[in-house]
Amino acid sequence: MSTERYEPGAGRGAGVDHPTVPLGQPDEGRPRGRRRRLPRLPGRALAALVVLAVLLLAASRLTDLRLWPSLPNPLAPRRVDRSQPVLLKQMVDLKVYKAASGNFQEIIDLEKGTKLVPLFLRGERTLFVAAGSVDAEVDFSGIDKGAIKVSPDGRSASITLPHARLTPARIDPDRSYVASRQRGVLDRLGSVLSDNPTSERELYQLASQRLEAAAAASGLVERAEQNTRTMLVSMLRSLGYRDVTVTFQNPPS
Repeated sequence: MSTERYEPGAGRGAGVDHPTVPLGQPDEGRPRGRRRRLPRLPGRALAALVVLAVLLLAASRLTDLRLWPSLPNPLAPRRVDRSQPVLLKQMVDLKVYKAASGNFQEIIDLEKGTKLVPLFLRGERTLFVAAGSVDAEVDFSGIDKGAIKVSPDGRSASITLPHARLTPARIDPDRSYVASRQRGVLDRLGSVLSDNPTSERELYQLASQRLEAAAAASGLVERAEQNTRTMLVSMLRSLGYRDVTVTFQNPPS
């Protein structure tokens, strides 16, 4: 088998000898370019990098599961409460029986304006959703010995009580909110210079009046008297009285 040779300098100039390299054979005589090799890390350094990668991956997983404590934000707003301790000014013994309670909700549509000026210039319209409760209670503090009568045989008893009364309405701020508020251009401009442009005190006062009126017309007083009667009859019968009569009347003026 013949071996072909390649002569790089053949035909280019005479008198210059160039080495011939057989085809398919390694070029041992020619200088080769140097290749850059990455430095090999020692075994301990490589193991440390692997452990660090595993720890970072585990930390990211724990952060997603909210098990890894997060660093506080130094620019986050903070809240400082410098209020004084609560001062107890008076303690009163309760002598009333809360016999019924009603939960109410009222939607107040309040509009303020001027007749000659359109609403988009001067005026305000507020839609307020008010939620609260009113209690009906019976006052036991005015009961004297004549209000309770027992028969000679000890089998019957009669009790006279004042009519139930309604308590002032309590507006729940967590369930009450302003659904919408429309103000004219002049009112918006004035609100910039006002300390409390969107005061809701008037809305809460109006809501209390509406809830108390609704409670008076709802039959809550009658429900409270019926509950009080049922409670007293059950209690006195457990004490041995067979016939129990509970009467409600207005206190003497």
